[in-house]
Amino acid sequence: MQITDQKGSSAKVAHLTSAHGRNDTRIFFKQCRSLVAHGYDVTLVVADDKGDAYTDGVKVVDVGRLTGRLKRMFETTQRVFEKAVNLDADIYHLHDPELIPMGLKLKRLGKQVIFDSHEDVTKQLLGKPYLDPVSRQLLSHAFMLFEHYACRKFDGIVAATPFICKKFLKINPATVDISNFPLISEFDSATPWGDKRNEVCYVGGISATRGIREIVRACELLQSPTRLNLGGFFSEPELEHEVKTYPGWARVAQLGHLDRAGVRDVLGRSVAGLVTLHPLLNYLDALPVKMFEYMAAGIPVIASDFPLWREIVDGAQCGLCVDPLSPKAIAGAIDYLVSNPEVAQRMGENGRKAILEKYNWPIQARKLTKFYAEISHGNAPANC
Repeated sequence: MQITDQKGSSAKVAHLTSAHGRNDTRIFFKQCRSLVAHGYDVTLVVADDKGDAYTDGVKVVDVGRLTGRLKRMFETTQRVFEKAVNLDADIYHLHDPELIPMGLKLKRLGKQVIFDSHEDVTKQLLGKPYLDPVSRQLLSHAFMLFEHYACRKFDGIVAATPFICKKFLKINPATVDISNFPLISEFDSATPWGDKRNEVCYVGGISATRGIREIVRACELLQSPTRLNLGGFFSEPELEHEVKTYPGWARVAQLGHLDRAGVRDVLGRSVAGLVTLHPLLNYLDALPVKMFEYMAAGIPVIASDFPLWREIVDGAQCGLCVDPLSPKAIAGAIDYLVSNPEVAQRMGENGRKAILEKYNWPIQARKLTKFYAEISHGNAPANC
């Protein structure tokens, strides 16, 4: 079905981001390309300083990159807004909290606006290590008040998890849960289990709260000859220097940034994937992309023992849940899966089956295009 505006042409959609790159998996590879396939005229406005482009039917418009958090929040967002106005789109889809004020301006211009809440920012602020406890509480509360004021004025809210969706339903009834589940096609060619190596992997942002200290400490406790493939960038140079002094670092292959093909290759040769984030408020109810990508690649997950994550892992019988603050527990899980390949293979197959049946992007894409159709026709959809 092709959605059209009142003029009879394909509805123009502008996805706006001041913080994410043009190759962001959720924004570009999933949402923008799915909307193009459904007949929408899609433009993605970014600020990554890589120039304009046309890729997979999506027009990418670059407003240039400014360094520094304050410049991004104020000057870059203004550039994004000016470009958005020039595009004269029918629907604007915002992907960053700092763009919410721009969304209010677009509403005053008579435009339809959707806000995409990738994370629960109010909880995220409470976990910022560089803020003192009082500042965290004040900022979180202030943002909550502004979020409630602004988001009730928007035409729709897209939430990245069911938990965030339920929160926004109290603010705006036109809220839908669009989870960031994998593209099945990315992981179609699974590596035969007999070709696996004694390797496990972690792929994603590398930080203290995402468990890098405990993971590297676990490597020095391993009884099996297992190595860790580490994909991604460190958020703090001091932390990188610190963990490189740990004895366990001798077992780490630091891979840096991986493109989608690189991620697929690393997951393909690994026996298990690690997602042992710390028990912070903004992680407890999150749906980590990497966990579902491990499942899609047919490898078992070693995940933090959070109630929601245990429900998913135990429900699919696709891995092990451990105390993320215990290097000993993490090492024990790694050794168990490496030493019991038939168990690991069965868990990996179970995870892959769960992805094919439930946790995949094509199902979410249908929800997204249905949501857009309802927004386009002035309805008030809700689906959590």
